[in-house]
Amino acid sequence: MRVLDCPDVSEDRAAEIEREILARAPEHDLTPSLDRIKALLDLLGSPQDAAPVIHVAGTNGKTSTARMIETLLHEFGLRTGRFTSPHLHSMRERIAFDGQSIDPGRFVATYDDVAPYLPLVDERHNVRLSFFEVLTAMGYAAFADAPVDVAVVEIGMGGSWDATNVVDAQVAVVTPIAIDHVSFLGDTVEQIAAEKAGILKASSFGVLAQQPVAVADVLLARAAEVGCPVAREGMEFGVVSRSLAVGGQLLGLRGLGGEYDEVFLPLLGAHQAHNAVCALTAVEAFLGGGHEARGRLDLDLVRAGFSRVTSPGRLEIIRTSPTVVLDAAHNPAGAAATAAAVSEAFGFTRLVGVFAAMGDKDARGMLEALEPVLAEVVVTQSGSPRAMPADELAALAVEVFGAERVEVSARLDDAIDSAVTLAEEEGDHLAGAGVLVTGSIVTVAEARALLGGR
Repeated sequence: MRVLDCPDVSEDRAAEIEREILARAPEHDLTPSLDRIKALLDLLGSPQDAAPVIHVAGTNGKTSTARMIETLLHEFGLRTGRFTSPHLHSMRERIAFDGQSIDPGRFVATYDDVAPYLPLVDERHNVRLSFFEVLTAMGYAAFADAPVDVAVVEIGMGGSWDATNVVDAQVAVVTPIAIDHVSFLGDTVEQIAAEKAGILKASSFGVLAQQPVAVADVLLARAAEVGCPVAREGMEFGVVSRSLAVGGQLLGLRGLGGEYDEVFLPLLGAHQAHNAVCALTAVEAFLGGGHEARGRLDLDLVRAGFSRVTSPGRLEIIRTSPTVVLDAAHNPAGAAATAAAVSEAFGFTRLVGVFAAMGDKDARGMLEALEPVLAEVVVTQSGSPRAMPADELAALAVEVFGAERVEVSARLDDAIDSAVTLAEEEGDHLAGAGVLVTGSIVTVAEARALLGGR
C-alpha cells in the first residue's frame, strides 16, 4: 500500500499541509450540509464504507469515551482507527491508528490522495469544503487504506448534518447532552438532542448515556421512529460502584453481558466512570455482532484495556509543587463535572483557577460552576482569535467571585505564574495548594505546551 511506504516525508511538508487545510473555513464558521462531504467521498470511492464504525455524539465526554472504546477494541485484538476533534497540539492527533496519531508520512500521502478532488467539489458548490470536511474525508480515506478492522468516529458538532455522519454505524453512542454551540444547534436541550439524535439509525445499536428527561424523550422518540434498538444507562447498563484509587478510580460496571468488577480507570471524576460504562457497552454491542452482547466479555482483557486509557487535557496533572491540573471543560455542564471531580479527587486546601474562554461560550455559567472550589481566579485569554478578551472576562468574573478574588493577566504564561504565586501563599500548607487551568481546549493546549506536556 503506497501510503505505508512514506516514512521519510519531512515534518515540514506535514506542517505545510496543516496550514493549507487551516486556510479553509474553520470549525466554528461552518455551513451545515452533507452535500459537499458526500460529493468528495463519492469521488474517493466511498472510503467511509470500508470498515464498520462506532459513532460517538454528545456534548461532553465524546473524546474520552471514544478513546476508551478504541483502547478496549485494541485490547481485544482489533486494528483500530480513531477520528476525534478538536486537537491539542497537532492536527494529526485527530486521525489515529491503534492509539497513535497518524505519522507525518501517512498524513502527507493521505492528503495527496484527497487533494486533487478538493477543487472539483469546491467548484460545484456555493461553499468550499471546510477545514473539518477535508479532515473527515482524510480520516475515512486513511482508515480504508490501512485498512482498519473498526473505526471509532467522534462527531465534530451536532449529529444529523455533521460531516462524519455519512456512515450507517454499527453502534451509535450518545454521551451526556447539555447546552453548547447554540448558534448552530439551538438554545434548548431538546433542540440540541434532536440534532445529535441524527446518528441513531436503523442499522445501529444505540448506547445512550444517562440524560435529562427531556433529552431522553427526544432520543428515544428518534430511536423508535427509525427502528434503532437502544440500551440506556441506568436501565440496561450502569456504574455499580466507584471508589478512589491511586492515580484514578476503581470501578464496578454492569454491561449488557454481565458485571465487571475491580476495573481500574486511570482517569479522575464520576463523569469518567459514566463514560467508561458507555464505552464498555458499545464494545459489548460491537463484539456481539450487532444488537446485543453475547455474554460477558473477557474480564482480564476489559481490565487491561481500561488500565491503559489516556485522555490528555482532561483533569491531567501536568506538574507538582504546587500541583497544576489541566482540564478542557468549555461549557457549564463540563465545568460542573470538573468542579465535582476536583473536590473529590484532590485534597486542596487552596485552589487557584486560571480561566480563559472563547467569546461564543457561556463564560459566566462556567465561572459560576467553578466558583465554589476556587479561592481565587486569574482570568486571561488564549491566543485564539475567538478568545474572549481578558478584560471582558474579568468583568464577568468580578460579578461571580467579587473583585477581591479576581486577578487579570493578558498573557496565559503570566496568568499561570500569578496563579502559582497565589497558590503558594498557603505557606506551610503548600502540599495542599493547587492550580486549575480550564475554560477551553485551546487554553489547555497552550498551557500544556508552556508546561512541557507532550
